[in-house]
Order: sequence, then C-alpha cells, then structure tokens
Amino acid sequence: MADADTDDGILARDAALLAETVREAGALALSLFRTELKNWIKGASSPVSEADIAVNDLLEQRLRSATPDYGWLSEESADDQARLGKRLVWIVDPIDGTRSYLAGREDWCVSVALVENASPVLAAVFAPATAEFFFAARGQGTTRNGIAVRATAGTDFDFPRMAGPKPLLQRLSPSAQEITLHPRIGSLALRLCRVAHGALDAAFAGGNSHDWDLAAANLIVQEADGKMTALSGDAIEYNRRELAHGVLVAAGHDRHARIVEHFRNRPLH
Repeated sequence: MADADTDDGILARDAALLAETVREAGALALSLFRTELKNWIKGASSPVSEADIAVNDLLEQRLRSATPDYGWLSEESADDQARLGKRLVWIVDPIDGTRSYLAGREDWCVSVALVENASPVLAAVFAPATAEFFFAARGQGTTRNGIAVRATAGTDFDFPRMAGPKPLLQRLSPSAQEITLHPRIGSLALRLCRVAHGALDAAFAGGNSHDWDLAAANLIVQEADGKMTALSGDAIEYNRRELAHGVLVAAGHDRHARIVEHFRNRPLH
C-alpha cells in the first residue's frame, strides 16, 4: 500500500509540474506567434520554425531537470532509444499544428503527456491563442480551463459535428450523397480534444500520426468518458520503437463502438 501512496504522491507532483510547464511553454509560443520567424522543412514536408525549437528547449529543460530518470520523446528532439527501457516517459509536441501557427491561425497547441508502460497517465494540451487548457490525470477525469468536461453521448452520425479526412468519413454515410464536415482543425491533438468537451461528436486521424500528436489527447478523451483507439478498436500503445500509427477514431463510448463496428463490417482494405 505504501508503494501506491508513493506513486500517487509522485503523480501529483508530476501533474503540478506538467501543468505549470505547459502553461509556460504556451505563453512562450504565444509571445512568438504572428512574428517574423525563421522556418524550414523537415523530412518530406513537415514545417518547423524557431518557435518550435524554443518551446521544445523550454519543455525539455523544465521537465527533464525535475525528472532526470524519465525518458524523453519529442517531435523536435533526436530520438534517444534509451526511452524504450524507461517505465515513465514524457511525450511532447512543442507546437502541434505548426502550419496553422505559421499561417497566423489559432488552431495550434502545446501537447505533452506522461506515459507509463505504453499508456498515458497525465496529459496537458494548451491552445493559448484561444485560451483553452485541457488537463487529465488517469482516473481523475478531464478538465477544460478547470471545468470538468465529457464527450457527447449517443450513436448518431451528425457529419457537421465530425472531423477528419473526408474520404474516410464519407464511408460512414448511408448513401453516396455529399457530406459536410466540421471545418478542418490544423492541430490533430486539438481536433481530438474537441471530442472531450463535446464540441465534436467524433474525430479521426489519418494514417500518419505519431506518438507526440496523440498521447496527451488520448488520455484527455478517455478521461472525458470517451474512447480513442485504432479503427479496429485496438488500444494505442506509446513509447514503442515504431512511432507512427494507422487510422484512429475518438468519440463517446457508444458512438465509438458504432464506428468501430461499421468499419469492421466494411474494412478500408
């Protein structure tokens, strides 16, 4: 029992550290927002800016100095495979939605999760341009700006309240008629979090998302009485060697079950 108490104490300490650090990181990102920034393309087509790097440096300095034994995985840091041997790992996207950020749009966020043995236990997603701070701790629910939130109930498909790749959502339509979806949200983490507070009924991720896009939003949806899984219904595992994920869906429990069942009967391939 002492171990559980100790773990609870450590988790509470880490929760306070996470909330404070992500707020600070969001303030830094906001201070650089809509300013002249150097930016470049990483890999095939991913934009990155000096703001991404500055926010990453702040997060890494604060979180790693306070928890030196934890692993670290960030979109903007070289991948240190030592993380694979760690029980607890920070998974970080300093600015999720960099394209939106650089275009001066507000649909971007700072996204950080603490993952234990492949599952997130703490999560913070901060969208400073719209002053929205999502926070979740395993077993303790999800809040948005300190107020508890829940995913919407029901099983109906109201397409203007659903977001994701249109060809995918078109498959949920009972006929071949044109569907109208919720306007695109540049940050995937934020798109998924919109399910947690009921702004969206369901959100999908296409086939090229990574741990840092997903881990925080996953817990935020889960703790808001929602469910986020692979389209097959399988749980998403984090801090593995392979960081990319296939098609994913987030929704309230009953709607999620209906979507998974639909694609089980009508697989993508």
